[in-house]
Amino acid sequence: MYRSNNVAARIFDRQIVTPPPGTSFHCVRRFYENIVPNHTVYDVECPDHSFRKFTVDGEYLITFSRNHRDLNVYRPKWLSFSYKGDEIDTFLDFPSNAQKFESFFNLIYSVSLASCNELICKDFFIYMESNRFGLFATSTAQIQDAPAVGGAVPGIPSIEKITFHLLRLEDGEILDAKVFLNDFVNLAHNTGVFLYDDLLAIVSVRYQIIHILQIRDSGHLVDVRALGTFCREDDELFLHSSTQYVGVAERSRLLASDVENGYHHSPSNDNSFLSGLKQRLLSFIFGRIWNEETDHRLRVQCLTKNFYFHFQDYIDLIIWKVSRMADHHRAFFAVYDMETTEIVAFFQNSTDDIYFLFERFCNHFHAASRNSLCFNFISSHSNNIHAQEQLRSLKNKAVSYSQFVKKMLVSLPFNCQSQSPSPYFDLSLFRYDEKLISATDRHRQSTDHPIKFILRRSPYSLRFKIKSGPEGGITDGRTKGVSSFLFHPFLPLVLSIQQTTYLLPSVVNIHFRI
Repeated sequence: MYRSNNVAARIFDRQIVTPPPGTSFHCVRRFYENIVPNHTVYDVECPDHSFRKFTVDGEYLITFSRNHRDLNVYRPKWLSFSYKGDEIDTFLDFPSNAQKFESFFNLIYSVSLASCNELICKDFFIYMESNRFGLFATSTAQIQDAPAVGGAVPGIPSIEKITFHLLRLEDGEILDAKVFLNDFVNLAHNTGVFLYDDLLAIVSVRYQIIHILQIRDSGHLVDVRALGTFCREDDELFLHSSTQYVGVAERSRLLASDVENGYHHSPSNDNSFLSGLKQRLLSFIFGRIWNEETDHRLRVQCLTKNFYFHFQDYIDLIIWKVSRMADHHRAFFAVYDMETTEIVAFFQNSTDDIYFLFERFCNHFHAASRNSLCFNFISSHSNNIHAQEQLRSLKNKAVSYSQFVKKMLVSLPFNCQSQSPSPYFDLSLFRYDEKLISATDRHRQSTDHPIKFILRRSPYSLRFKIKSGPEGGITDGRTKGVSSFLFHPFLPLVLSIQQTTYLLPSVVNIHFRI
């Protein structure tokens, strides 16, 4: 649309030129090529906090105290100051009071979340689409060698207490809480929790149960369903009523048969059946193999080779978030329909079928907010030609295609609310080194070199740079640590935080536009 990189000319064109249908929001984002951070306050005087993220509406900055007990919520404000003199182009005389954290953010409230021996999970935070509520988590320390009792999966650590706190972000009032005892939920980067609309899914890895909760407008967490042992709401009632007619001898025979079939996760488990989800999975695998062959002899051979031979492997499968361990262990993706309680698809993590879907429909794996247009512009290889070129380059350089597929699919399923909607990560607008920074919520290895954001279009010039750590680099002998970057969803405002391996306060820089 725009032929000039001058912001005044662009504003004039906006007044007289009508963009093509459906592109108005994208044309507005083009203005960010001109509106970029152009100044940095290094090593800002700020509280010794652990910085989490901005909410998607840009109203709140979520931070935690260094002892991981208190939640501190700030509201961004734009810098204002008075300057006496003729020139301020070089900012050499930038006012000292404008170099403090309080000049950019106002503390709204501080809430104590952790109690007794619990600590706040600093990498966990989920917010509602309406931004009225925020979900936080506190937990006790992990017990690595916890005994597998009560149907727990052996080898999975245990956490004595996990508490999910639902807060109203406006004033910090705690509205409700959900407690899990002697369980394990992977909280790092929202791995084991997913929010879609008002439905919240929490994966109990230790007991292989997916807890479905609803967040009501009143601010209450309501149990909806627990998927795992049972799939339908009345499954437990039906099984209990049926077992009343089973004799003691018959029940003993069923228990003995259960042990012979390999379901021996817990010696104290008195359940005669596999879990509902595991039964649905076995039925799907059997039915798929059965329907692939019409000849009875070939059908029996395929069942023997692909089902009965791997039967115990299927029994031992556990629900887990795919991680880099998938490079050494077989991993699968299962698609489950909660309404029909059926498995509708089952893929290994190296098959072409799931990679085909991932390559062409990557955005569908995010299940982003339907009410926020900015999430529709998060760059991926299914909606951005530059991301497609990067993926194609990685594929061409890969030594093994199967290993390449595993590496690409290792991020599935995507963590909830794990990407920043900032326009500065839009690959249609800017080019940057994704090894150093990206829209994904992850810590990065610190570097002394600034991260450059270069215009994607002519004149392909450098628009701004971001550098974590002190302005002159680390010169006191400390080793480099990790860096994180918090981009405001729509303002030219960025926080870069560098934490060394020593127990020292983080180095916080604020990048903004004057």
